[in-house]
Amino acid sequence: MQRYKLTLAYDGTNYSGFQVQPNVPTIQGELEQALQRIAKGTFIRIHGAGRTDAGVHAAGQVCHFDFPFYISEEGMLRAINANTPSDIVPQKVERVSDTFHARYDACGKMYEYRLYTGKQADPFKRLYAYHHPHSLNVDRIKQALQHFKGEHDFTSFSAVNAEVDSRVREIYEACLIQEGTDYILRFSGSGFLYNMIRIMVGTLLDVSDGKLDPDAIPDILQAKERQAASRTASPVGLKMVEVYYKDKE
Repeated sequence: MQRYKLTLAYDGTNYSGFQVQPNVPTIQGELEQALQRIAKGTFIRIHGAGRTDAGVHAAGQVCHFDFPFYISEEGMLRAINANTPSDIVPQKVERVSDTFHARYDACGKMYEYRLYTGKQADPFKRLYAYHHPHSLNVDRIKQALQHFKGEHDFTSFSAVNAEVDSRVREIYEACLIQEGTDYILRFSGSGFLYNMIRIMVGTLLDVSDGKLDPDAIPDILQAKERQAASRTASPVGLKMVEVYYKDKE
């Protein structure tokens, strides 16, 4: 068996998330169907670095899979591209050791959440940016963002039903970037819990709108209760940007 590492981008609009589910389109499902065609009917299991939700996009998702016979990296990339829909774009294929694991070997991830603050909705942005038709209080958001950095228990910022051994995560970067009427909230860290970034964004919007004090974030973290934080923001606007690995594969 040959193990391959696949880096890809996708528009998550028409998919019920990354993870395969019965009777609905998913990114994993499309990739596995493509690989099964390439493997002449043999089922190939895909393992992703992260499980993006319905409507969430990716610019640098990473997967690995084992293939029953050798195909060059360039040949495999062409073959997958020829068998996937236009909203799923494989970008790079690498042969890796049979010990490499896309999820367990990842040492960090970067996500971005795009906000559009124009007064009128923009039909060309509606699938890729969350429309928040109010001016952002940049200073308040930046003040609040500082409290997320470092290692914390993010129970208050995760879905109640998240099945994990620990809700402690380390945030390396939390910043706000302006692009005209768009703002990007960028987070990089050791890993992220289910709905964590979307709950953080919902809370930051409440900070911007004056519903929460920027310095309330430490108390929310300390509470370790989902209801202590704000609403879960829409999946529209969220994008997995990059997965980080040590140079060991």
